[in-house]
Amino acid sequence: MTYSKIIGTGSYLPAKVLTNYDLEKIVETTHDWIFSRSGIVERHIAAENELTSDLALQASLKAIEASGIDANEIDLIIVATTSPDMSFPSTACILQDKLGIKNGSPAFDIQAVCGGFVYGLNTADLYIRAGQAKTVLVVGAEVLSRMLDWNDRTTCVLFGDGAGAVVVRASDQPGIVAAKLHADGRHRKMLTADPMIAMDGQAVFKFAVKVLSDVVEELLEEQKLAGSDINWLVPHQANIRIIEATAKKLGLKMENVVLTVANHGNTSAASIPLALDTAVRDGRIKAGQNILIEAVGGGFTWGAALIKW
Repeated sequence: MTYSKIIGTGSYLPAKVLTNYDLEKIVETTHDWIFSRSGIVERHIAAENELTSDLALQASLKAIEASGIDANEIDLIIVATTSPDMSFPSTACILQDKLGIKNGSPAFDIQAVCGGFVYGLNTADLYIRAGQAKTVLVVGAEVLSRMLDWNDRTTCVLFGDGAGAVVVRASDQPGIVAAKLHADGRHRKMLTADPMIAMDGQAVFKFAVKVLSDVVEELLEEQKLAGSDINWLVPHQANIRIIEATAKKLGLKMENVVLTVANHGNTSAASIPLALDTAVRDGRIKAGQNILIEAVGGGFTWGAALIKW
């Protein structure tokens, strides 16, 4: 039986760091107000000449290097983004060109906002299991800073830019064990970008905590596992209070949760692969461990995946 396994991770953050104290000079807010409500201390902001595909390229190069493959072995590229370089061509096609891949393999974007990486990883897994691909590059990349109203203190303090990537390869050993994806367009007005990001914060918080715990419980029940069987929870890094509430409902200790929200802010589709790469490179995530990723984003979209490292 064919499975799919993550064989390399990579991430990239723009050089410019914007702290809460910097934001105090831009909009009516304070470091204490931002930190107490979100857990965010700082976030990275792309330079004027940096595009989403540029961030994706740097993260991809690191993931490819970590996996030990040649870029032309990649036979599918999936980029999860809500901030593409342009309407078309897709950021995935632009990334394919920047990587120098000339094998004619498919490349496309996925738009599920903050849920995008989970959607993308599940899509890669299904392609591999179906025999349609052997080596897939899955990227979450965002330049959300260009979608922010810097006069809106309820949103501009929350988001940042960045990219994360993984190389997924066909394997005879289980890697991506299972995933559950959902969407409910009835709640689409709670979190929108038309063209600037607008959000009903309290409504989003309540919705996020419920559906994240529900989808994780659904996945664990299907796999006949308990929260105690999970070595690391790698959640979407949106808000420390949402993460804490979700972990509590699942009976997980915070020391088993990978947290990067303080230094990255909410990077939407990039947040899970950014956090995943952080924990892989610092040695927390080890072979044989059970890793759980989960996210919720505008749409609303949400999902979770169980990974055997």
